[in-house]
Amino acid sequence: MTANIGPAIADPQAGSMRMPSSLRGIRMLPAMRFFRPRGRSDTERITGTPVDEAKALYEARRYAEAEAASRAVARSRPHNDEYAAVALNIAALATGAQGRHAESLATYDEALAAFSRTFGADHWLTLKLRSDRAQQRISLGQHAECEAECRAVIETAGRGTGPEWSQLAAAARNGLAFALNAQGRHQEAEALARESLAAYPERDRGALVLRLGLARSLNGQSRYEEALTEARRADKLYRSLPEHQRHPDVGAVELVFATALLGLCRAPDARRQATAAHDACLASFGPDHRRTVEARTLLEHTDGTRP
Repeated sequence: MTANIGPAIADPQAGSMRMPSSLRGIRMLPAMRFFRPRGRSDTERITGTPVDEAKALYEARRYAEAEAASRAVARSRPHNDEYAAVALNIAALATGAQGRHAESLATYDEALAAFSRTFGADHWLTLKLRSDRAQQRISLGQHAECEAECRAVIETAGRGTGPEWSQLAAAARNGLAFALNAQGRHQEAEALARESLAAYPERDRGALVLRLGLARSLNGQSRYEEALTEARRADKLYRSLPEHQRHPDVGAVELVFATALLGLCRAPDARRQATAAHDACLASFGPDHRRTVEARTLLEHTDGTRP
């Protein structure tokens, strides 16, 4: 599961709300989309903003330092400042990446209040933050709450037009598919993932997380050969993405591979994939992150140490 998807946004306008000019130069992060002027390439960096250091630390996977830097920015800025809102979002992302999911959700609450004040409750950025916050609930076992919030965001996103609203809908649909899978409603998750992929032709991180959700739904139905096919497609797409889009999903492809292989009684192959997922997640996120724990549990299953 992950949130937060899509290519860089060329037009910051959504409805009657316009992105403050002070934020248009900030390059987007994988989970919360930040901003840059039109026409700039993905490789260009805009410097000179208060959140640059925190953003760079997050992209370098130095999550504890990114959290500290972003919280310092949030404390130093006025209550209704745009950069304070963005800094709180980076802090929520960085805290979640360290496996401190309850603290991350609390920080998302602060960020959501700041985004609502700064951009308005109906701005697509505020709605995107709601989607990200909802998906953090998955890590706390709050699957029904995630489902309800993602459904609300999807409904609102359906009234918008433009690429940013399409990306928002795809992000919320990913969260909904993950919540359905987590509740054992795999057929519903499969139908949603297939419908979402058909409506989202981009080959970006949005497509990746939707395809991973589809593979999980197939594993949940014991359709392991089909899950392997989707895992291979996801792996090919994952490898085609730039590094800054890949790192939030470290270990996710290997997990769906390992689950399918274990279902096919290919335990040695499953163990190799589960080990790769666990080692990558441990190095990137630490021992308490949801995905690290999932990989560790799967490893125990492959070794026959759990029922």
